[in-house]
Amino acid sequence: MTAILLDIDGVLHVSGEAVPGAPDAVRALRHEGHRLRFVTNNTTRARAVLAGELRSIGFDLESEDITTTPLAAGKLLQGKRVLALTMSSIRDDLSEYVELVEDGADAVLLGGADESEETAQVFAYDRLNQAYAALREGARLVCLHKNKWWQTSRGPLLDAGAFVAGLEYVAGVEAEIVGKPTAAYFRAALSEVDATPAEAVMVGDDVEADIGGAKAIGMRGVLVRTGKFRPAALEEAETQPDAVVDSIVELSAYLDGS
Repeated sequence: MTAILLDIDGVLHVSGEAVPGAPDAVRALRHEGHRLRFVTNNTTRARAVLAGELRSIGFDLESEDITTTPLAAGKLLQGKRVLALTMSSIRDDLSEYVELVEDGADAVLLGGADESEETAQVFAYDRLNQAYAALREGARLVCLHKNKWWQTSRGPLLDAGAFVAGLEYVAGVEAEIVGKPTAAYFRAALSEVDATPAEAVMVGDDVEADIGGAKAIGMRGVLVRTGKFRPAALEEAETQPDAVVDSIVELSAYLDGS
């Protein structure tokens, strides 16, 4: 059976509401024997919390089934002193691997935004200046992802990519990206389901981060028309998906015919 990497935001749910039919579709894929791994650039929820929220809207999964960028960043920066411009909810995941500090940082780590008021605090002018000072002192710039925007029930909202790009510009550095679309992220997720890229399919709503990143290492890519899907983005994308389906509900039929 196929190994399937399933993006979470935009594929399984949008702003906490399950995509119609998605919980049943995930159960059906498991029943058919496919190996599933849930992957996300979500940087605002601890993995255990994220799993609990997904269970509350009907999905059958455990926290160990999810590959998150905060854990990947923690492993990348293990043992380092880190100034983290992230949501407080992921600090426990990070602190398993790094020392979270306000001064003398070896690395500056930027997370993503959410719809809460805490976002304004994380990316406040004073905090960004603190990060800038650390970078001037030689700290590495690491970001959990560099997404430009994300889809919510209120429409598209600005994500952390703008702040990452700003710090790169003023400090004259290039950020190390931890999450999708990096090859390391996809390979780490595939290792959890004991699959090679040729044996796997990535299912996502972002034609660049999800589909482009997966196909760059030899996976197939299926784009869903939910979440942040935009026809114009698909038309302009350098890397095209192997298939476009209305939602995850149609994935099983695609796999049967492929």
